[in-house]
Amino acid sequence: MTGSFTVLGVPGLPEVGPGADLAELIVAAAPGLADGDILVVTSKIVSKAEGQVIAAEREDAIAAETVRVVARRGPTTIAQTRHGLVMAAAGVDKSNTAPGTVVLLPKDPDGSARRLRAAIAARTGLIIGVLITDTMGRPWRNGQTDAAIGAAGVAPLRDHRGQSDTFGNPLEVTVAAVADEIAAAAELVKGKTDQVPVAIVRGLPELVVASDGPGAAALVRPAEEDMFRLGAADVLAERRTVRDFTAEPVDLAAVRRAIGAALTAPAPHHSQPWRFALAQSQAARTRLLDEMLGAWVSDLRGDSFTEDQIARRVRRGEPLRRAPLIIVPCLLADAAHSYPDQRRNAAERAMFLVSAGAGVQNLLVALAVEGLGSCWVSSTLFCGPVAAAALDLPDGWEPMGAIGVGRPAAPPPPRPDRDPDAVTITR
Repeated sequence: MTGSFTVLGVPGLPEVGPGADLAELIVAAAPGLADGDILVVTSKIVSKAEGQVIAAEREDAIAAETVRVVARRGPTTIAQTRHGLVMAAAGVDKSNTAPGTVVLLPKDPDGSARRLRAAIAARTGLIIGVLITDTMGRPWRNGQTDAAIGAAGVAPLRDHRGQSDTFGNPLEVTVAAVADEIAAAAELVKGKTDQVPVAIVRGLPELVVASDGPGAAALVRPAEEDMFRLGAADVLAERRTVRDFTAEPVDLAAVRRAIGAALTAPAPHHSQPWRFALAQSQAARTRLLDEMLGAWVSDLRGDSFTEDQIARRVRRGEPLRRAPLIIVPCLLADAAHSYPDQRRNAAERAMFLVSAGAGVQNLLVALAVEGLGSCWVSSTLFCGPVAAAALDLPDGWEPMGAIGVGRPAAPPPPRPDRDPDAVTITR
């Protein structure tokens, strides 16, 4: 890496409209463009040239551009776009555009960068890099900065892993997002109100490559590697019913954290009515499931079901057989008040049951946040004493279903859309 570089604004570009030849406009405004330069272009003029200006309400456009809502607070929506970018308002912008219109991100920012690079090379014979940038906020940091959303001819990442620092320590995780660093530096001369949408970064020829390279898509962290993928809006929807698990052992530290989340549920009379029995060993799981199966079959035969009908029904419990861990959430209602009439005693019982359900939901959501799949099966509710005996539960622990836990063997199918209005009344 060189010891210095220069960032030059490119003034004098006209207002860009649909169909504008950006390469021609930039070459005319920057006659000193040279081999090894990196051209940094604000995405808005690329969008305008490509016709990504539409007549729409901003909120409607945000919804259309959003693949996943990460978080909402007041009027602000943080959303993931189809490009994989996580941005405020899904990158929809209504500044510097005619009233009643909004500017969307380029459909394919890497493709736009490649086309612009090729067009400039055809006019000038120069080998340059091109970055297309947009403004992004940053978690845990105030303020915004520009980042690369499209790239061509620029190595977007510089991998220092395997090198040593000045003290001889090996670098193990250092990968520099040089495309984003260049984008931020260029913004210092472009500004937000100076009408300078293009900058030239000169003095970093080692980052300019002959091929188009992997593009800015290489800067988007894959979901399976993203420790912070779940935004506030994602957490509850992450809880899915998983019925097929891998054989990978379950991290009990993660389960302990999930049980800690379960304990934050509301409870009556300042009590803690939640208890959890972990069937971790194969012997404990087999004993529990075999005893419950026997009770289930006995009930079905008592209801005059045929053996074929019984076989079909008991298959519903198979997900628990495939789970490497079973959690049996239990209710301990020893803090319940006793009343002289059945109505209030029933209400008291219902309070504790609702609290148990809240605890179970917290547990399921927290397991999902830990990357663990789960399925809640109601079987123990139909044979509570049998399940309690199989696990040798303490007196007073009432099993509230059984939860199979493990690593999902496959992604769950898409969640069906459900309309909140269909289950809501207002008085």
